[in-house]
Amino acid sequence: MAARTSRSSAKDRPSYRCTECGWTTAKWLGRCPECQAWGTVEEFGGAPAVRTTAPGRVTSAALPIGQVDGRQATARGTGVPELDRVLGGGLVPGAVVLLAGEPGVGKSTLLLDVAASAASEEHRTLYVTGEESASQVRLRADRIGALSDHLYLAAETDLSAVLGHLDSVKPSLLILDSVQTVASPEIDGAPGGMAQVREVAGALIRASKERGMATLLVGHVTKDGAIAGPRLLEHLVDVVLHFEGDRHARLRLVRGVKNRYGATDEVGCFELHDEGITGLADPSGLFLTRRAEPVPGTCLTVTLEGRRPLVAEVQALTVDSQIPSPRRTTSGLETSRVSMMLAVLEQRGRISALGKRDIYSATVGGVKLSEPAADLAIALALASAASDTPLPKNLVAIGEVGLAGEVRRVTGVQRRLAEAARLGFTHALVPGDPGKVPAGMRVLEVADIGDALRVLPGRPRREERGEAAGSRSQGGS
Repeated sequence: MAARTSRSSAKDRPSYRCTECGWTTAKWLGRCPECQAWGTVEEFGGAPAVRTTAPGRVTSAALPIGQVDGRQATARGTGVPELDRVLGGGLVPGAVVLLAGEPGVGKSTLLLDVAASAASEEHRTLYVTGEESASQVRLRADRIGALSDHLYLAAETDLSAVLGHLDSVKPSLLILDSVQTVASPEIDGAPGGMAQVREVAGALIRASKERGMATLLVGHVTKDGAIAGPRLLEHLVDVVLHFEGDRHARLRLVRGVKNRYGATDEVGCFELHDEGITGLADPSGLFLTRRAEPVPGTCLTVTLEGRRPLVAEVQALTVDSQIPSPRRTTSGLETSRVSMMLAVLEQRGRISALGKRDIYSATVGGVKLSEPAADLAIALALASAASDTPLPKNLVAIGEVGLAGEVRRVTGVQRRLAEAARLGFTHALVPGDPGKVPAGMRVLEVADIGDALRVLPGRPRREERGEAAGSRSQGGS
C-alpha cells in the first residue's frame, strides 16, 4: 500500500516546462538552463514519465559502405554559378540549407532568382513565403525576371498547410522564407520561438529526407549577427550559409559556415542592383579605382575571401587636427589594426607626423579587410598620406606587420600574386620566400617596415645600397 501511494504521489506531482524551448523539469526554475531565457518555466501537468525504447523493425538493412549507392547524393546545379560554388557544385537531393542574413541584405531576392533558375519540367520548385503576400512576391519576380511555369508560389504560416502543399505540388526544391514565421498548432508558443523553430525545422528536415527534396530555409539573425533560434537548428541542417553585405554598397557575399557536401572556405560574390542580383565571377573591379596617375595615400593589396583572391584598395588621408585629441576614423578596416600600424610607423618607421594629425582610412567598394595580410598595405597607405607622396604605379603590398616592425609571411602568397598579375600589376612587396613568381611581375622581398618604406620617393632603395638580392623578377622587370 505504501509503495502504491508513493507511485501515485510521484505521478500526480507537477512538472514544469519552458515555453520557449520546451525543456521540462520536475521543479521550478527562474531561468531555463537550455535556452537561458528568464521567466519562461511554467507548470503544465504531471511529471514526465520515464520511457524506454525497445528494439524495433529496421527500415533498411545495414550494408558495407562500399556497396552503398552514392549516385543518389549527386549535386544538381541551381542555375546560379556563384551559389553553386559555395554549395560545392549545387544542391544535393534531400539536403537542407539554412541561409541567414540581416534584414534588407537581399536574401529573398537571391532565393527567388534561385527558385526560377532551378525550376524545370522535371524538377518543380515550391516557394513558400510567410513574411509577404503572394502578390508582393510576384511583383519582385516581375522586377528581377524570375518567372517560370514550373515555379509554384504559396503564402502560408501554418506548418500543416506547408506540408499539404508538398503533397500536392511534389517539388524537387522547397524554399521557405522564413523558418521563423511558420508555426505548428500542436506546439505552444509564438512563431519564431525556440520550440516552434525546432518543430518546424524538424518536420521539414524529415520531409526532405523522405522525399529526396532539397530545402532552402531563410533564417533571421540577432542584433549580434548570430542566427536567431536554438543552436540545435544549425546542427540539424546540412549546410549553413551567411549572406553578408553593407546595405549602402552593391557587393554581397555568401559565405559557407557549415557544409556536409563540400568545403567551408568558399565565398560567392554577388552584385545587388535595381534589376535584381547577379553573380560576380570577377569582383575585383568593384574594389579598385582606376587612375591615370597614382594618388598619395592609396595602396593596393590582395585579400583572400575563402579560396578566392580579391584585389582591394586601401585609402588613407591625414590632415592637421583642430582639436587636442586627433580623430581616428576607419571604414572597412579594423580600428585596432589601423592603430597598431600607426604605432609601428611612428616607432619603427620613424614617422613622427602622424601622432598629432586627424587620420581617416577606408577601403573602396564596401569590402571589409580583416585579415593580417592587409597590414603592409595599410601601413604604406598611411605613410604615403603622411608624406604626401604617391606609391609607384601598379604596385601591390602583401604581408603581416608585427609590433617589432617585421613583415611576416601569410598564406596563399602565390595565389595572391597570380591574381595581381592577371589584373596587370607588375610590382609587389611581399615577405621573404614568396615561392614561384608569376611571369612579368617584379617582386621585392621586404624583411621589415623600414625596407617597405623605401619604395616611397626620397628614401634610399635597396639597390642603391647594394642589396639587390632581395629583389626577384621572372619573365620581365
